[in-house]
Order: sequence, then structure tokens, then C-alpha cells
Amino acid sequence: MTGMFETVLVANRGEIAVRVIRTLRAMGIRSVAVHSDADAGALHTRLADVAVPIGPAPAAQSYLSIERVLEAAARTGAQAIHPGYGFLSENVEFARACEEAGVVFIGPPVAAIEAMADKIRAKQTVVAAGVPVVPGRTEPGMTDAQVADAAVAVGFPALLKPSAGGGGKGMRVVRSEDELPDAIAAARREARGSFGDDTLLVERYIGTSRHIEVQVLGDAHGNVIHLGERECSLQRRHQKVIEEAPSPLLDTSMRASMGRAAVEAARAVGYTGAGTVEFIVDADRTARGQDMAFFFLEMNTRLQVEHPVTEAITGLDLVELQIRIAAGERLPIDQSDVSLDGHAIEVRLYAEDPARGFLPQAGTVLGLVEPDGPGIRVDSSLVVGGVVGTDYDPMLAKVIAWAPTRETARARLVAALEHTAVLGVTTNAGFLWELLRDPDVVAGSLDTGLIERRGEALTRPEPPPAEVYAAAALALLAEAEPTGAVVDRWDVPDGWRLGEPAWTVRRLQAGGGDPVTVRVRGRSADAEVAVGDGEPQRASATRNGERLTVTLDGLTSSYAVVHAGGTVWLAAGGRVAALREHERLASAAGAHAADGVVTSPMPGTVTVVQAKVGDEVAAGTPLLVVEAMKMEHVLTAPVAGTVAELDVTAGQTVALDERLALVTPAAEPEDQET
Repeated sequence: MTGMFETVLVANRGEIAVRVIRTLRAMGIRSVAVHSDADAGALHTRLADVAVPIGPAPAAQSYLSIERVLEAAARTGAQAIHPGYGFLSENVEFARACEEAGVVFIGPPVAAIEAMADKIRAKQTVVAAGVPVVPGRTEPGMTDAQVADAAVAVGFPALLKPSAGGGGKGMRVVRSEDELPDAIAAARREARGSFGDDTLLVERYIGTSRHIEVQVLGDAHGNVIHLGERECSLQRRHQKVIEEAPSPLLDTSMRASMGRAAVEAARAVGYTGAGTVEFIVDADRTARGQDMAFFFLEMNTRLQVEHPVTEAITGLDLVELQIRIAAGERLPIDQSDVSLDGHAIEVRLYAEDPARGFLPQAGTVLGLVEPDGPGIRVDSSLVVGGVVGTDYDPMLAKVIAWAPTRETARARLVAALEHTAVLGVTTNAGFLWELLRDPDVVAGSLDTGLIERRGEALTRPEPPPAEVYAAAALALLAEAEPTGAVVDRWDVPDGWRLGEPAWTVRRLQAGGGDPVTVRVRGRSADAEVAVGDGEPQRASATRNGERLTVTLDGLTSSYAVVHAGGTVWLAAGGRVAALREHERLASAAGAHAADGVVTSPMPGTVTVVQAKVGDEVAAGTPLLVVEAMKMEHVLTAPVAGTVAELDVTAGQTVALDERLALVTPAAEPEDQET
């Protein structure tokens, strides 16, 4: 095609759809958003020039429906489709369908997607181009027995990987032969659910490794360049958490070597558009001062989540370049024009609870605080009133910081997270703040196992300090006070009595902690507050919308605050506390501690039921699998005994903490008389 597009459809949702739409607007191109029923009114639908409904909440019936996306394109006259990342972005059938429909797919040609989407074929292709790969077995169509044999041959620990897809979905690290049957079954099931293809390959697992990827660009005129690398070593369960550019590991010579290898890999498949060639580096080898060894991992034939850090250090808009290349234009720069300026770091904000094993969370956004300032960028789809459900990936937003040096960029990002808060939905913001302050992260000594090694040091929940409980009680007091003239003195909730004012007592509870008693008396502008067994302190509070300013014992603090559903949400310094009024707690809460009760650790969908009522089970026996936001959680028997209740079926939707099963403990054997 020659000439720029007039209308482009964005076949995605969330922050990436918002990000693409902003570039389309800057280019003067009419944008079309598509949305499921669950996303009606979402931010990307509000920002686009046109929004088209394409089906119900399940992605398979909306965002993954090639037919419905192309119908939306035809209906709105879109000449091209930008797929973002995830969903249909690397789906070769979608790219082919676009071609047949006469709509430009803003991505690489079908042949390149076919070559790189299949990890088996991808490794064969880059080996032919002289690019080093991780040892393993990559034959297509391996049976379970062949996969197991390959893992034994490679040696433990071994890595099982779906041949289709990416993002860590379906990957399993296997550390012994007896783990193989369950790991293979789980990997195939998750790969089938995420990508519709359960083909597996086996690789040597390089446990202490660094994950470095190179951004490439190619046009339809034979030009291919790279834009430097990104370090993505800070990962959890094979999913990236923090990314930065450039890598603190590479020197100029190694950067050039990896860049050349990435360009050769792209050339090998006739690549056009923006893509990323991912490499793995043996961190143990580099730590010993040996020559750095890097291996091709995979190529992502799409835009990456972490593309903003490359944009920050190159000054280029990768989405704009994607669009221009798809419209037939030549790359406006060559390799000699690429320069890397400063340093950028990105964190991914997820709806998940680090203190509960990073389980996905859901809820309504009741309040929102997003950072700004020098070098700070936020890519987000969050809006107050928006619903965060369990149908899609739990990533909510990305916060990016740029500065002339790595340390300044890191410090800016730490400060930005202190001004980031989502009220109404639990997020990983506090975990990210802790991780950025880890001594090894500060030093740039990174590897893919760092987060797991830190364990609870990064995720241990900290109970809110006393001043947060005091602020919550003052917020409730201010909310209850009359706003106009006082007609009846008893309408003022200040504890006034004939004689000494009485205390108003509230019991507030954070998470699964014990309730804390807070006593308050007086008006919010002139009060006394006592938390727990503490002495009363002079306090005052003023509330302006969702901002609460509290002075406690002479120290003034500011909070974002929302009260809804019996819970007071407060945010300050990057920390969010959800304090529930104890008298409103469900009486069934005690059931969670009952022997044998199995509850859902997250809102989601039951995908597998592995037991039935009447089964005799040992403690730890898998009972069922709950999936939410592309993540599986196996629920096991908490005690040995008999399955007395199991009333859910595969496909059933369940809520957070919903009772799913009951195992009646086995009776203790009676002592025999002698």
C-alpha cells in the first residue's frame, strides 16, 4: 500500500489500546475501538473516534473472534488493523484473514509470523542464520512420552514451553522425573487454553539467567535495524515485572554483537514492522568473569509491553513507525542514526495481591492517583468507576521513568510509585516499590531468579500504622457530620453529652488481621483520637472530595480516601489500606479457618474438577483448578479425609473466598485397651 491510512481499527483493549489510539490521534488518523460487553464504556472506547461492540465478555467470543473484528473493520471503513499485543497480535490466521479481506495488518507478513510464532520452527530458522540457541529438543508433535524422554536427556531442571504463544503462559520448570506427568498435563492444558495449541518443546533450564531482548525494525524495502536492548531479568513465573533500557550488563561491544544477531534473525524471515528478538544470558558465567554467552530464546512478532523504555531512550514512537511501515513507507533512519540517550525503567501495575501469592484481584476503581513530573510517563486504562474483572490479563497500567542516569531513573520511579494508588482494587504497587529498593536491583545485579529468592521479604504484608487507623476514623467522622446549619444538637456525631463528651468507638480491620479499636470524640476539625491501647492524641481532619488532610499530634499528612461498601480505602506514600468496619463483616468469615474447608483464593472460573463427593483423599491431594486472568491455581485437600462437599463444575464462575469444597477429617484411631 502507498499513502497513509485514514482509519485504523485497534483490535485490543486496556492500556495498549489507549496508547495506540493516542498515537493515531497525533497522526491525524481516525481511530476505531472494539470492545466486549464487559468493556462497554472503558477508557479506550471513550478516546477512540468510533467504538464498536464485538461480543460478550469471554475473549474467545469477542477480542479473539477474527470474524467479529473484521466485521467491525468493514462496518467502520478501517483500512488497517493494529493488534496491540496479546489476543490476535501473533495469530497467523488473523493476519491471513486480514490479507484476504483487503485490510492491512499492522505487523509482519504471514510468513514471518508462521516462522517465529512456532518456537520449534523459530529455533531452526535462527540456527540456520548462525544465531546461538539454548540446547534442547524442538521436534514438532512430540507425545507426552517423547517430551518426558527429552527432559531426561536435557537434564534436570528442564523447561517445558508451549511452541505457540508467549508471555510465560504454560511454561513449567521440572526438577525431577516424577514431576513430569503432572507438569506436562498442566503445560498442555494451559497452552491449549491460551493459544489453542498444546504442542510442547523442551529446553535446558538456565536457572540463574539474565533476560535481554533487542528491539528491531524492518521495512518492506529490505532495511532492518535495531534500537538497542532492554533488560527484562526481573521476572516472576516467567512473566516480566520490571524492564529497563539499556541493560546495565552490556558494554558497547556486546550490545553490537547482540544487535547484529537480532538483525540477522529478523532478516532470516523477511521481517517488517516492529519486533523483538529475545536472548537469555548465563548469569552465573558472567558473574564468574567468563566471556558472556547469550542464546536466542524467541522472537515476538509484535509490539512488546515494555516498548516505552526504548521510546524513552531513542526519542522514537514505535507505534507511529509500525503504522508508517505498514503503509509502505521506508524507515526514516538507518543504524548509524540510532543513539541511546539516558536510562529508562518501567514497572507493570497489576490487579493482584502479593501477600496472597500474587493471586489476581477484581473490583471497582473507587479512587485513582497517578503520578506525573519530570521524566515520568504513565500508560494506563484506569478510570474511576471502571470495573476490573477476571476475564482478561490483570495488568492495569505501566509507570515509566526516564533520567540521564540509571540511578536517577530508579529514584524517580520509586518516587512516582509513592504517588500511585488504585482505591477499590488490590494491586502490586507496594511490591514494586520494595523491589526497586532492593540492594541488587539498585546495583543492577539482576537475574530471573531474584524475586523468588527474596520471597516474603518483598511480599510480607505490613499492617497499617496507627495513624492510618486514626485517619480512617476521622474520615468516617467527617463524613457523618452535617454540612449545613445544625438544627438538632444530637445530629452532630461528636460524642457530646451533658458533662464530659463520650467516645465513639469503631472497630476497623485490615485484611486478615485482628480488628483494631479506634476511639474518637469531638468534631473532625478539633478531635481526640486513641488507637488501640494508645493514649488519646489531639487531631484534626479536613476533607475536600477524595482528599483527606489529617493533623495528628502536630504532624500533617494527606490521603486519598474513599468509603464504600463498609470499607474505608486510604492511600498515601504509595501504600493503600482497606479498612473494613468490623461490625459489617460477614458472619461466615470464621468458616475459612474451619478444618477441611476449601475456598477460592481468587475470583475466577473452575476449569478442572479432579475429585468427587465420597473420595478418600490425603492432605495435599488436588481437588480442582480455578483459573483467572490467564493464571491457574490448583486447590488441594487441606486435611486427610473424605470429600463431603464439592458442588462446583468445570466452567462455573466463583467469587473470592467462596466455599467450594469440604473435606471431613479422617477420624483419629482409638487407643486399644491392653
